[in-house]
Amino acid sequence: MPLIRRLPKRGFNNIRHATVYIPVNLAALNQFDEGARVDEVALRALGLANGRAAGIKILGNGKLTRKLIVVANKFSAQARAAIESLGGTCEAVPLKDAAKS
Repeated sequence: MPLIRRLPKRGFNNIRHATVYIPVNLAALNQFDEGARVDEVALRALGLANGRAAGIKILGNGKLTRKLIVVANKFSAQARAAIESLGGTCEAVPLKDAAKS
């Protein structure tokens, strides 16, 4: 029997262990008032972050026009630069570990 047929066809799949984030674009954050604190609760209340995932990642798509305090788990470099250029702040919070809770 050939070697390729004798080898097992099962193996490791990294998708099971990957960290999944809910993406939120900068343009969607313009719905909040000037100087507002934008966190996971506020994003879910407006329907911008739906579904189950490990955390929220702010992406740099679109143009932000307001100064905001944004609290999320991850920020892209472009999103962080855009928020801070308007005088806003980016606060990165660590992920909640499912094994500890």
